Amino acid sequence: MKVNRIMAFKVLVVAAIALSLTGCSKGSSKNVSSATGWKINDKAGGFQHNSKFKKQATAPGLVLVEGGTFTMGKVQDDVMHDWNNSPNQQHVQSFYMDETEVTNIMYMEYLDWLKRIYPPDQENYKNIYEGACPDTLVWRNRLGYNETMTNNYLRHPAYAEYPVVGVNWIQAVEFSRWRTDRVNEKTLEDNKYLKKGGKLEAEAGKSFSTDTYLAAPTKTMGGDEELVLKKGRGRASKDSTNVYAQRTSGLILPDYRLPTEAEWEYAAAADVGQREYNIYKGQKKYPWSGSYTRSGKRKVRGDQLANFKQGKGDYGGIAGWSDDNADITNKAKAYPPNDFGLYDMAGNVAEWVADVYRPMVDDEANDFNYYRGNVYTKNKIGEDGKYEIVTTENIKYDTLANGKIIARNFPGELATVPVDQNETYLRVNFSQSDNRNYRDGDKPSRRDFKFGSEDQEKPEDANSSKMYNSPQHNVSGDSLGNMVRKFDNSNKRTTLINDDVRVYKGGSWRDRAYWLDPAQRRYFPQDMATDYIGFRCAMSRVGPKSDKKKKAKRN
Repeated sequence: MKVNRIMAFKVLVVAAIALSLTGCSKGSSKNVSSATGWKINDKAGGFQHNSKFKKQATAPGLVLVEGGTFTMGKVQDDVMHDWNNSPNQQHVQSFYMDETEVTNIMYMEYLDWLKRIYPPDQENYKNIYEGACPDTLVWRNRLGYNETMTNNYLRHPAYAEYPVVGVNWIQAVEFSRWRTDRVNEKTLEDNKYLKKGGKLEAEAGKSFSTDTYLAAPTKTMGGDEELVLKKGRGRASKDSTNVYAQRTSGLILPDYRLPTEAEWEYAAAADVGQREYNIYKGQKKYPWSGSYTRSGKRKVRGDQLANFKQGKGDYGGIAGWSDDNADITNKAKAYPPNDFGLYDMAGNVAEWVADVYRPMVDDEANDFNYYRGNVYTKNKIGEDGKYEIVTTENIKYDTLANGKIIARNFPGELATVPVDQNETYLRVNFSQSDNRNYRDGDKPSRRDFKFGSEDQEKPEDANSSKMYNSPQHNVSGDSLGNMVRKFDNSNKRTTLINDDVRVYKGGSWRDRAYWLDPAQRRYFPQDMATDYIGFRCAMSRVGPKSDKKKKAKRN
C-alpha cells in the first residue's frame, strides 16, 4: 500500500513538471513570430513589439463610452421648423469622453502654462496668450448688470469648478491639442523616456509635442538631449533597442479632441439604459429616462435634473426645494449623470462639437462614425529634406473675422501642409484635402457639375448662385500696419451658413427645456464665443469595443 502511494506521488510530481514546462513554452511563444519564427524583442536587435500590452489606459478626466447603433436626429418636437433633424441610423465606434465639461480651473491651467512658456510681455509671444484667453465680455448685456461675472467668472476660485465659457471653437480645439501633449508628456516621463521634472524646465521652442516626438524625436523639446532620454539613460540596458517610445510601445495615447456630433448625441442620449436584447425600449426625450425634467425618485422627487431656463424671467425656479440651484451656470456634477456616467449632457452650458454645420446629415454617403469637417494634412518637409519644425521665427497666426489674433501653431510643433496628389491619386475614398463641402447640396456636389467647362459659373457670379451665400466680413491691414475691419453690409446674402460655422449641442442655462433633447442641433461661427457655450473633450478608443466580456442575458 505504501509503495502504491509513493508511485502515485511520483506520477503527480512528473505531471506537475510537465504542465509547468508546457506553460513556459506557451508563454515564450509570445516572443516568437508566428510569421517567420524569428524571435521578437531580441536583445541583439530585430523587431521590437510591446507583447505585454493589455488595453488602452483611460486618460485623465475621461470615461469609456461603448459604441453602438442609434437613431441620430430623432426629435420629439420641431417647433423651430428647422427641418435639420431627419432621423437616420448611425453606428458610433467606442470612444472616451470627458466626464464633465471643461471647467474654469482646467482652462486656467492651460493659460498658466502658456504664460510661463510664452511670456505675453515679449513681442513675439503676446498674441499666443491673448489669443487663448476666453472672452469675458460675453457676460455683458445692454440692459443687464452682469459685471460680477465679467470680472470674476473665469478666475475667481468660487467659480473654479464651473464650466468655462467665452471660448470659441478654435480655442477649444487648441486646448485639446495642448492637453494631448501634456498627458503624453507625463506618461513618457513616468516611463523614463523624458527627464523627470523636465516639463517644468521647458521654454519656448523646447516644449513637448507628441507629433514631433513620434516623427522626429531628436528634434523634440528643442533637441535637448538632457530632456529627451536615449538608451542607457533612464531606460534599462536590456531595452537598448527601443531608444524612443513609438506607437508600437503602446504608451502614447490618441489625441484629445472635440467629439463629433454623432458621438456627442449618442453619448448624451445614453440609450444603453433602455436596452432590451438588441432593441431599445422606447424613446428618451432627455439624457435621463422619462418625459419630465424633474426627478421621480422618492428621496429627491421634484428636484430638477438639469440647469435650464424654466420660463420667461425664470432661470432657476422659486427659491427653495423646487429651485434648480443655479441662476447662471452651475458647478460640475451638480446633477445626476446619465447611463454612461456623463454629467451635464443637458443644460448648464451647450457644447461645441467638431462638425461643420449643414442642414442635412448625409447617411447615404456614410453611416459609420459620421463627421463633416475633414481637412487632411501631412507633415511639411523642409528644404533640407527633413521635417520642418515651427520656430519662434516662422510661427503662423490667424486673424479672425472679429479681429482676434490666434496662433495657428506653437514653436516645437511640426509644420503641416494640405495633402496633395501623392496621397489622393487613384483613391476611391477621398480625392482632395478639404472635404467640408462634400455632398452638401451646392452646385459642385451635383453629379452633372462640369468642372472647367464653358457653362461653369464665372467668378463674379459665384456669390449670387452659391447655396451657402453667407456674409463675408474681412480684416486687413493698411500701409501703417493698422487693422482695418470691413463689415459685410450686403442685403443680398441668403444664409449665415459657411465652412466656418460649427455645430453646438445640448441646452444651456439660457435655454428652455426644448433644447435639452440630445438630437437638437444649432450652429454658431467658429471664431465667436458666448456666455452659454462651453465644451468637453473626447478621445478615440483603440483596440476592442468593450472591456467587458459579453454574456447572454439570463431571466
